[in-house]
Amino acid sequence: MPASALLIGASVASLNLCTDEYLLLLARPPEIASVSFLSQDRQESPLWRSARRYHANRGSIEDVLARRPAVELTMGGGGRATRLLARRLHIRSIDLVTPSSFEDVAENLRSVAAVLGEPRRAYPWLERLARLQDTSPRAAKDAIWVSGGGQAMPGGSIGARWLRLAGLAQRPLPGGRASLETLLLRPPEVLVRSQYRNAQAWSGARRLDHPIVRNAKARRVTTDGRPWTCMGPLMIGEIERLRVAVR
Repeated sequence: MPASALLIGASVASLNLCTDEYLLLLARPPEIASVSFLSQDRQESPLWRSARRYHANRGSIEDVLARRPAVELTMGGGGRATRLLARRLHIRSIDLVTPSSFEDVAENLRSVAAVLGEPRRAYPWLERLARLQDTSPRAAKDAIWVSGGGQAMPGGSIGARWLRLAGLAQRPLPGGRASLETLLLRPPEVLVRSQYRNAQAWSGARRLDHPIVRNAKARRVTTDGRPWTCMGPLMIGEIERLRVAVR
């Protein structure tokens, strides 16, 4: 019998904001034992409303033992102690890959759907991701993506590749920041501003609101910065939206 078949109806606990995303998108309510407290914060996750329906944990397996999950989800290692304790308690530990490519996102979707015993649950997301890749604009507009902390998207990163699917080419910048001089003398065709924790934005990012910069020729669009934290399947909807916004 396939391993996934043994897990149909199993309860799953997610110990990480980024694994929460996959679980909340693919699981049915009875299958969710716990999610991290971060996903219940509206400033951290677009899924905060649905996340608040479930028990919250602080990233520790000890926090979820009373929920008796059959499976725990971690990302990027999860910690040796967590894996050992999970094994001792007969909890299956699934460590998802920190995405550095679209295939990593696809593989994580497939892994979580398989754990839930229904691989087909990943299909709609996989189809949307494939459609974005297949219809990627041939020409890309010169763009600078800037976070609330004033940092630009690193060139060659998965974030820059997501931007490319929206028809935007992240401009490489010295020091990874958009200087006032660059924005004044060589503004990008499109300036993409992340709205992640806007109220706590680094003071350097506020220079983007300087009247001189605001009057620059760059087209200004905003992006929901929360999906960019994990670069997972929530990026699909955000890139679909950005693609329309920058046409």
